[in-house]
Amino acid sequence: MHDRTGADIHMANTDNPGEGATTGTRTVVPDDVLIILPIRNTVVFPGAVIPLTIGRRVSLAAAEEAAASGRPIGLALQRDPTVDEPGADDLHPVGTVARVIRYFTARDGTQHVVCQGEERFRTLDYLHGLPFLAARFDAVTEQRTDSTALEARMLILRERALEAIALLPQAIPELGAFIQGISDPGQLADLVAGHLDIKPEQKQEILETFDVQARMDRVLDLLSHQLEVLKLSRQVDEQTKDKLEGHQREFYLREQLRTIQKELGDSGEAGEFDALREAIDKAGMPEEAETQARKELRRLERMPEASGENSMVRTYLDWLVALPWSKLDTEAIDIARARQVLDEDHFGLGKVKQRILEYLAVRKLNPEGRSPILCFVGPPGVGKTSLGQSIAKALGLKFVRASLGGVHDEAEIRGHRRTYIGALPGNVIQQIRKAGTRNPVFMLDEMDKLGAGFQGDPSSALLEVLDPEQNGSFRDNYLAVPFDLSKVFFVATANVLETIPGPLRDRMEIIELPGYTQEEKLEIGRRYLVDRQLRANGLSATQVCLGDDALAEIVANYTREAGVRHLERQIGAVLRNIAVRISEGSATEVKVDAAAVNEILGARKYESEVALRTSTSGVATGLAWTPVGGDILFIEATSMPGKGQLILTGQLGDVMKESAQAAFSLVKTRAETLGLGSFDFEKRDLHVHLPAGAIPKDGPSAGVALFMAIASLLTGRKVRSDVAMTGEISLRGLVLPVGGIKEKTLAALRAGIHTVLLPARNRKDLEDIPESARQQLEFIWLETVDDALAVALQ
Repeated sequence: MHDRTGADIHMANTDNPGEGATTGTRTVVPDDVLIILPIRNTVVFPGAVIPLTIGRRVSLAAAEEAAASGRPIGLALQRDPTVDEPGADDLHPVGTVARVIRYFTARDGTQHVVCQGEERFRTLDYLHGLPFLAARFDAVTEQRTDSTALEARMLILRERALEAIALLPQAIPELGAFIQGISDPGQLADLVAGHLDIKPEQKQEILETFDVQARMDRVLDLLSHQLEVLKLSRQVDEQTKDKLEGHQREFYLREQLRTIQKELGDSGEAGEFDALREAIDKAGMPEEAETQARKELRRLERMPEASGENSMVRTYLDWLVALPWSKLDTEAIDIARARQVLDEDHFGLGKVKQRILEYLAVRKLNPEGRSPILCFVGPPGVGKTSLGQSIAKALGLKFVRASLGGVHDEAEIRGHRRTYIGALPGNVIQQIRKAGTRNPVFMLDEMDKLGAGFQGDPSSALLEVLDPEQNGSFRDNYLAVPFDLSKVFFVATANVLETIPGPLRDRMEIIELPGYTQEEKLEIGRRYLVDRQLRANGLSATQVCLGDDALAEIVANYTREAGVRHLERQIGAVLRNIAVRISEGSATEVKVDAAAVNEILGARKYESEVALRTSTSGVATGLAWTPVGGDILFIEATSMPGKGQLILTGQLGDVMKESAQAAFSLVKTRAETLGLGSFDFEKRDLHVHLPAGAIPKDGPSAGVALFMAIASLLTGRKVRSDVAMTGEISLRGLVLPVGGIKEKTLAALRAGIHTVLLPARNRKDLEDIPESARQQLEFIWLETVDDALAVALQ
């Protein structure tokens, strides 16, 4: 419900003012005909007085005729307010008969008519040939039923109308008194409906409701809804006003408190500003950062504490003063001590340790030189992360670490801009603040698992961090001032190099960590893992003795990995079983041997299957490289009647399929040499399968093994069970070099292989193979597939 300018005045425009209209000779209208004035976007109820602005030709003619003749006029609502020349079909059939009180022209030339509604009417038919709309009509008589029901509705309607008026701050006092004075139910319903803030179509519906009781029910429904809206609006307005008054009161009180503290000489907030100013002085910031910090501090001093930006500026200043702009820890580089620390923390890894010591020696001789970025690449569990901790320990520097696995937002590296709510610097600046120094050992872990999304590419953001030419002025988005990262010793780790983008890989020095041999695992378990698991399970060396034979049993038959994580878990499983016995009191000292390991861990999980797999012809053992180290790969071939097709199964990639096709073609071309002159390739299908079909396999390095499996099948000669091979083949029979030699040979050693066939052009990789593995394996260097046939076939 909304207020009007008077008790029964409804202001509305029905026409476009300014449209010209001419009046001609006066038209005589019969007494039973009503002059019709079409109106737009408003409904006039009986009893209401309303001024209308008119401008259309027919409207001007109708108003002039009604004013001149003193005849009543019919006000009918247009169905479509956009129609400028409405006809009979464009008007609602029910309207209000009104008396023209006044017709006048305003100073601006617009025509106005003031009408008062008297009763409802219904049009019967329209007359034609007149300069205005006119129609024969019937006056509508209101229908009344039970007077008691009407009185009850009238009482409720009056109460709710007065309640709505009380909620309207702009309502005139006379309106309530006018409502109180109405005794006719129909008139009260029309008055309330005329003042309701509803659509014209809804008002027209009320106008066309002739039954007074039904009309009052409809008005009550609409008024109740409007009343709920007014109550809710009043509640929201009061809450907003109370909140604003609370903020204003808090602001005035804080201003008074500042004045009082200033007069009394107390520090208060001014003391906090002094503390920030002192912290900026002591931070040792570069000129650009210090200028920015002092600028923000001046803004903070002028800013009310209740301001939303106050906390944002304060947090920004806290970050600026907390960063170690000028703090550098002293590096105690002692090469002998560094070697001792590395040997104590890690077994083996001779080349890796040597490269680290070389770096430390150069850093000692040239402290101002740029720090290289080392990247340790190797299978899981070989000690990449712990190497970074050992470097920090050897240098006497702080160690911080940021895990990059799954990071797909550039803001994780460079931070968010301060305009965002909850913005923070990136992980690089956060970890530097945590270290409290500008030259920590900073490990970027799992770099090969960086992602990329619509938020940006974090690997591209790392280019600036890891470039010695650029990281002296690294600019975090949150700080918006440069920070010097040139003294940070960055160490990265990854499992594979292929997923690291080329430009990022180019900025790092790659150091590959091989998998461990069984002897190295045994030594690592004896030196580190057993003691660590004893402490983790609350046991001591006097209570448990885990012998070398037990460790060797776990290494050989319960683990098959490049690292030692699973080995440590298996040792822990053994010790937990013993901890139960000691806790129950059934034992005080336990000696664990190989038999006890089998009893605790159950049946052996890994055994050498080479002898079983190669007991028939058509089976060869290949060597494969995986992200977690090397592995052996069995290739099986069989033949059946068919049409000369080559069938490949085992979830092979395109490259491996092409390698198998090349091997089959090579066998065909050497059929005479292999003694297969009588074999009919056109009537036999060849099926090559690689077990473990759920695991995808790809690459060209299985070419030699594929050739040997097919040759073994067709010649009937078995491949030696202690031989494994790797190498790419060409259609001329040449054996081409492949990668991952070190990982593949260690996998062969773990699987019980004694002889390894390798491409001759991979002889240069022999020095990368650990010495212990070289002594246990026999290496056969292949120039052509004929060399493999001579050695591998029985």
